[in-house]
Amino acid sequence: MLARQHGLSLTVVDCGVRHDFAPRERLVVRKVAPGTADSSVGPAMTAAQCEQAIANGKDTVRALPGNALLLGEMGIGNTSAASLLLARLANQDIAECVGAGTGLDEAGQARKRAVLGEVLAFHRNVTQPLDVLAAFGGFEIATMVGAVLEAAQQRRVIVVDGFIASSAVLVAQALEPHVTQRCVFTHRSGECGHGLMLRYLGPGSDTPARALLDLGLRLGEGSGAALAWPLLVSACALLREMASFESAGVARQS
Repeated sequence: MLARQHGLSLTVVDCGVRHDFAPRERLVVRKVAPGTADSSVGPAMTAAQCEQAIANGKDTVRALPGNALLLGEMGIGNTSAASLLLARLANQDIAECVGAGTGLDEAGQARKRAVLGEVLAFHRNVTQPLDVLAAFGGFEIATMVGAVLEAAQQRRVIVVDGFIASSAVLVAQALEPHVTQRCVFTHRSGECGHGLMLRYLGPGSDTPARALLDLGLRLGEGSGAALAWPLLVSACALLREMASFESAGVARQS
């Protein structure tokens, strides 16, 4: 609905849903496997699967017209994957990275923190960005990593949704540090880890990345990126069309 409202072209990419969809308009099937593996007993993805998902993201962007890419996602359990990526790549305490997800109560969040702590400990020796991505998974996150890398190389504006999409930027930044120069972060997620992630993705240690909106959104799914799009259009119009004092003939006081 938001894409339709703002005239945005919507492309849905099946990165690994455990269901085979019939062909339909705007659906691109790039299924790596029917879901990732259990990261508590091994890597969520093999190295080959991770590489394929990244390549899929790059190929998807190459096929899309335009000079901007708005990122969003849908996934099950991917706040856990994003929290694990943040904890390892940004060297953060996992307890500070974990939130309620789709609505866990405090007991559920405590259980989630404990389980993810065990997963981190199981993969304690995994530190390289691609190995970390493969260990903690998310075909949709890996596909977005590829999309970010390709869009940055093409000098597109990358309009980043909330916590999960930002975790893909986190991995992409670890591979290519300058990709964040192409990124606009659109909303600050209700997930507590997103604030930590924005601070880490900022241009300097004392300068966090700033999200345009802070509306307590949890949904993700590209909603924050679509809501922020009119602000970017207005910003461009101001730069291009707004009169300066000189062009408007406004006298300056000495």
